Amino acid sequence: MKAYKNIDFLNSPDARDIRILCEFIEPRTRLRKHKVRDTVVFYGSARIKAAKEAQAMLRAATADLAKSPNNKKAQAALTFAQHQVFLARYYEDAVELARLITDWSIKERDRAVYVCSGGGPGIMEAANKGARLVKGGKGIGFNISLPYEQDPNPYITDELSFDFHYFFIRKFWFVYLAKALVVFPGGYGTLDEFFELLTLIQTGKTKKKMAIVLYGSEYWDKVLNLKPMAEMGLISKEDLKLFKTCNTPAETFAYLKPHLVNIRPVQ
Repeated sequence: MKAYKNIDFLNSPDARDIRILCEFIEPRTRLRKHKVRDTVVFYGSARIKAAKEAQAMLRAATADLAKSPNNKKAQAALTFAQHQVFLARYYEDAVELARLITDWSIKERDRAVYVCSGGGPGIMEAANKGARLVKGGKGIGFNISLPYEQDPNPYITDELSFDFHYFFIRKFWFVYLAKALVVFPGGYGTLDEFFELLTLIQTGKTKKKMAIVLYGSEYWDKVLNLKPMAEMGLISKEDLKLFKTCNTPAETFAYLKPHLVNIRPVQ
């Protein structure tokens, strides 16, 4: 048997280098084939629900608590549902922002910019959904295999759906193509991606200009306070200007558009 046909070997620890190269070369080949050069990346939680789903959860939780007012699980379920209703606005905003970007890209730039997400549910789904709402719109999904949360969402364009095993290769593809990134509310994974991106820019490891939006001050002001780092000299005051906080799709699109107008149309 030829080595490149030996599945046991290809899945072995000794062939890890080959598998890593595959996750670099195969996406590059496919993205070139479909003329994808520039993206706007949406980061955010996989756990955020669409407004209709969140409202349905709230109604169900309210009804359950009415039946058992002293039930702690029912009380906890109601609190969770209330949080989901609050967060659902970010799902809907991500849909609208992705729609605005895709519509502009197709009409004004001959589809020079693609909306890209992590390929899963939540904010990722919302981004791909918004892109597909536009006639001719396509959405990229850089999915990754995880024990939970990460089945590909149904709005990814089939030929632009990728499934990664290695986080660091997936992160490479996020940043390599990105002209702008929008960071919606999320958890550890979203913070990891946000801070790695800031570090790459701060240290000059990525030379290109990228617009970074931290979306939703009502959420992020509760989660992040970076000013003390600058006050104590652990980062410079200029480092706080590496990103901009926005609160509406229209505001975000207006901020991003100047960073995208110089992108060449796809030939």
